[in-house]
Amino acid sequence: MGEVTVTSTSSAAPPTPDSPDGTGPSGASGPSAGPGLPAIPSQAGRGPVQGVPQPPRRTAFAEGLDQLRAAATTEPGRLRIIGALLAVLVVAFGAVTAWQMTDRSSAADDVLHNSQPLSSAAADIYSSLADANTAASSGFLAGGDETATSRDRYQQDIRNAADKLSAAATNSEPGSESATTIASLNKLLSEYTGYIERARANNRLGFPVGGSYLRLANDTMQDQMLPQAEKLYAKENQRLSSDYADATSYPWAAIGLGVAVLGALVWAQRRNYRRTNRVLNHGLVAATATATVVLLWLVAGQSFARSGLNDSYDHGIRSLNVLHDARIASLKARGNENLTLVARGAETTKLADGEVVDTYDNSFRTEMADLGKRLTEAERLADDPTGRTPVATAVGGMEEWEERHKEAQAEYESGDFQQALARVIGDKSDKPTGECFDAVDKALKKAIGHEQTEFTRAAEDGRGAMTGLPVGAAVLAVLGAAGAVLGIGRRLSEYR
Repeated sequence: MGEVTVTSTSSAAPPTPDSPDGTGPSGASGPSAGPGLPAIPSQAGRGPVQGVPQPPRRTAFAEGLDQLRAAATTEPGRLRIIGALLAVLVVAFGAVTAWQMTDRSSAADDVLHNSQPLSSAAADIYSSLADANTAASSGFLAGGDETATSRDRYQQDIRNAADKLSAAATNSEPGSESATTIASLNKLLSEYTGYIERARANNRLGFPVGGSYLRLANDTMQDQMLPQAEKLYAKENQRLSSDYADATSYPWAAIGLGVAVLGALVWAQRRNYRRTNRVLNHGLVAATATATVVLLWLVAGQSFARSGLNDSYDHGIRSLNVLHDARIASLKARGNENLTLVARGAETTKLADGEVVDTYDNSFRTEMADLGKRLTEAERLADDPTGRTPVATAVGGMEEWEERHKEAQAEYESGDFQQALARVIGDKSDKPTGECFDAVDKALKKAIGHEQTEFTRAAEDGRGAMTGLPVGAAVLAVLGAAGAVLGIGRRLSEYR
C-alpha cells in the first residue's frame, strides 16, 4: 500500500514582528482575546472624569503668596523681602512729604500773592466807595464854589473803585458768590454816579431837588453798595483765613510715615548685627541718614514756615483788618457829617428811649465811637514805633475832630448855617473838621502801608522756609531707597 500524507490548514494569520507574543492585532491569540483576561478600556484622550469634583483653579496672587512663603523660609529670601519693603517705605515717605509740602507751599504762595492782595483790594473798594461818597457830599455843600481838589478826589475814588472791581472780577471764579457781588457793584456804581451828576447839576442851578438826588445817591451807597462791598471783603478774608489754615497745618501723615521708616531701618540694622556681628551696613546707614535728614528738614521747615506765617497774621493781617475798619469808620463819619448839613433836619430817627434825633448826626456819633475803638485796638496791636506813630497821630486827629464838630454843631443848632458850613468845609482859617478828617485819613493810610510791609516780609520768610523741601525730599528718598537695596544686596552676595 502506498503512503498517505495528511495536510492541516488554519485560518490564523501568520505571526507578525509587531506582536509581542507572535500574534497579530487581529489574531485570536491577542491580549483582548486571551482566556481569563479583562478587556482594556479605550485610551482615546485624557481629561476630567465625569462626576468627580475638581479642585478650584489657583489665582496668580495665591501662587505668588506661596512663592513668598517659600522664599521666607530661607535667609536670602527673607533678605530680599526686607530690602523690597524698606525701599518701598523710603520712597513712600519721600512721595508723601513732597506731596504734602507742595500743597502747603502753594497755600503759602496764595496767602502772599492771591488771597491777601484780593482781601486788600476788597478793602480798597469799600474805602474808595465811601471816600467818593464823602467827596461828593463835600462838593455838594460847596455848591458853585466846589474846588478842583474836591472834584478830582471824587473822580479818582470812582476810577480806583472801578479798577479794583475789574481786577477782582478777573481773579474771581466765574459763577461764584464773589463774581455775582462784583457784577452787582459794577451795576450800582453806574447808577450812583448818575444820581451824583443829577445832584450836582440841580445844585448848581439852585434847585432844591439836587439835595434829594444826593440823598438818593447816599442811600444807594449806604444801603446797597457798601453792604455788598463789605460782604466781598468778608468773603475774601474768609478765603485768606482758609489759605492760612492750609499753609500752617503740620503734615502729620508725612511725619508719621518718616518715624515708621526710621523704626524699620533701625530694626533691619539691629537684625543684621545680631546675625552677623557686624556693627554697620553702609547701605542701611546711608538710607537711615537720608531718612533722618528728610524728617528733620520736614519738621524744621514746617515749624519755621508756620512761625513766619503766624507772625505775618498776628502782626500784619490783624493790624491791617483793624486799620481798614478804622478808615472805613472815619469815612462813614465824614459822610454823615456832611449829610447832616445837606439834609438840614429832613431825616430823623427815633431812639430806643423815644428821643427823636437827626439821622445823619446820630450816625456820625456812632461811627466816631467805632473809630475810637478801632484806633485803641490798632495801638495795642502795633508792635514797633514805626507802626505806633501814625496810629497815635490818627488818635490825636480824631480827638480834635470831635472838638471841632461840637463847635460846628453848636453853630448849626443856633441857626447860623453858613458859619456851621465853614466849620465843616471852610478854609484853614475857619479850622474846619475836614482838616482833621484828612489828617486822620492820611495817618491811617501810612499805618496801613507799614503793616502791609510787615505782612509781606513775614509771609515771605514763612514761604521761604519751604523752598526746595518737596524736591529735596523726593531726591533724598530715592537715594535712601537705593542705599537700602544696596545694603541688603551686600548681605545677599555672601550667600553666593
